[in-house]
Amino acid sequence: MNKNSLIETLKAQYNREIRKQLVKSLLEAEKENDTEQQYKLINQIFSYVLAQLNWTMPKDTEEWDTTPLEVMHEVFPKIVATDWYREQQLLAKKHIDVKMDSTE
Repeated sequence: MNKNSLIETLKAQYNREIRKQLVKSLLEAEKENDTEQQYKLINQIFSYVLAQLNWTMPKDTEEWDTTPLEVMHEVFPKIVATDWYREQQLLAKKHIDVKMDSTE
């Protein structure tokens, strides 16, 4: 599935109010350090995004594909304010750094 059709599919599955509430609940859970249920739900959605995009870990750091995070940001715009989103970005950066260190 391509990026745009995946975004449209997710927006159709989760109406605007549900998407807003999911991010709001995620932010509240992070504030209260009770993220297990909320992370489980957002990780399920993210796993679906990864699967639909046929995303794999790139062999070359120059080929790193951030499309899954772009999809999540497009579908859940305020998700960038969450620790979950920042953690995903850090994990990607960590993998890039590890791959770059192993090529030296």
